[in-house]
Parts: sequence; structure tokens; C-alpha cells
Amino acid sequence: MISSSFLRRNRGVSCFGYEMETPTGQQIFRQKKMTKQLTGKRDDTPLHAVARDGNLELVMEMIADNLGEAAELALLFSKQNQAGETALYVASERGHVDIVKELIKYYDSGLASLRARNGYDAFHIAAKQGNLEIVEVLMGVNPDLLLTFDSSNTTALHSAASQGHFEVVKFLLEKGSALAMIAKSNGKTALHSAARNGHLEILKALLSIEPGLANKIDQKGQTALHMAVKGQNVELVQELIMADPSLMNMVDNQGNSALHIASRKGRDQVFYATFHSL
Repeated sequence: MISSSFLRRNRGVSCFGYEMETPTGQQIFRQKKMTKQLTGKRDDTPLHAVARDGNLELVMEMIADNLGEAAELALLFSKQNQAGETALYVASERGHVDIVKELIKYYDSGLASLRARNGYDAFHIAAKQGNLEIVEVLMGVNPDLLLTFDSSNTTALHSAASQGHFEVVKFLLEKGSALAMIAKSNGKTALHSAARNGHLEILKALLSIEPGLANKIDQKGQTALHMAVKGQNVELVQELIMADPSLMNMVDNQGNSALHIASRKGRDQVFYATFHSL
């Protein structure tokens, strides 16, 4: 809820294009109208709205208005909108580093790891977006966030590797190399994701940490090489074969080798590179 002191300090200040006025005889009506304008269809709280907009000053004022009221403060930070997002999540997703730094001061490990409906918490979404600075800020305050995962057991490392965010992947591996061995519920590791999406440097980083990842199979019996030949990155395919030549002979649950898949997908360059590795 927006307090009266907050409104008094911001009388006449435009917020998102709307005039914020001192409460009058129509206080209830005006406050409800302004809250609706701020929150929109997402069912955001006013804190969500100013965090989304990147307005650090208003974020700090809202926090100041609730200091000394532990229950109110906890409610303010734990409130989730229709998408299940907290204000911290919104700030992380939008890349507002200063607001994340301010908000995380008041979030314990439980609040910080609240997940939105997409299964991501604030740390995970920052990693997926490739925002290394926010990832570092959140990890610095709460190292346990490193091990968060969504409903399909997707870690922040999986998401960063899939999106090609090398610096984030490098940072996460430095903080916990064992992350590389965690598979999603479908059996795919971060190496599978990097291989499928053609991210060569990330693939190299993962293999340098855990060489044994190369022959890990998913639920379909496919290795990272099976994933790689579905794409167009010949160098990546060659890197995997050099890491473990036995991958050439591994077949999936349908009896397909990487060479079969490359042929069926019409990946001529990949096919010939794979064939000449035999």
C-alpha cells in the first residue's frame, strides 16, 4: 500500500505519466485510482511498478515508509504479481542493478529464492538474461542461490549456457564446478544445451571443467555430439570428437549415431566433418 507520507513527499511529482497528489476528501478513490494506474494488468504492487521502471529514488522511499514495521516490510517484498514475480525478480529481469542492490538488503534466502510462475527466481532470470553484475550481486549476498533450479531441474548454468552467456557461465563454474554435472529432468546437461545452440566457447569451458560430460546421455540416449550435429557449427562438432572419439560410435535409443542424424538433417558440412573423423 502507498502510505500517506509517501504521497505527501511526492505531491505534484509525475510518476509514469500520472500526477501524485496529496490525499483530499476523496482520498480512498484517488489512492485506488493511482494504484490501478501504477499496477496495470500484471497485478503489480506499486513497488513492482517503480522497480520495473528503474526508479531507485521511489523504491528507497517506499522502503523507508515501511521501516520499523517488520510485518509490512516482509509483505512488501514477498508480494508476487500475477506472473508470480517479486519486486526483486522484476528488477533483476530488467537489469536495474542499483535497485537490485538496494532490495537484496532486505531479502533473506527464502524471499530471494521465491520463484515466478515460469520457475525462475531473481538469480536465475539474471543468469538467463546474461546480466553478470546482478548475478554477482545476488551471489555475494546469498551464495545458496547458485543451486536454485526450476520445475524441470534447470539450473541457472543450464539457462546461461543455452543462451550463450559465456561470462555468466564462467562465473558460475568458478563458484561451483559441480553444477556442470547436474542434468535437467530430461537428462540434458548444460553441455547438451551449449552444443545444440552452437556455443563453442561455452562448450570448451564446460569440457575443461568436466571432460566426462561429453559422453553423458539424455533420456533419448543422445550425447552432446548428437545435439551438435543438428546445428551448423562444424568446429564445435570437431571439438567434441577430439574430446572423446568414442562419441562417434554411440547410438541413441532409436539406434541413431551422430552421423545418421547429420545426414537426416541435411547438414552436409557437419556430415562430412563427422564422416572424415571416422
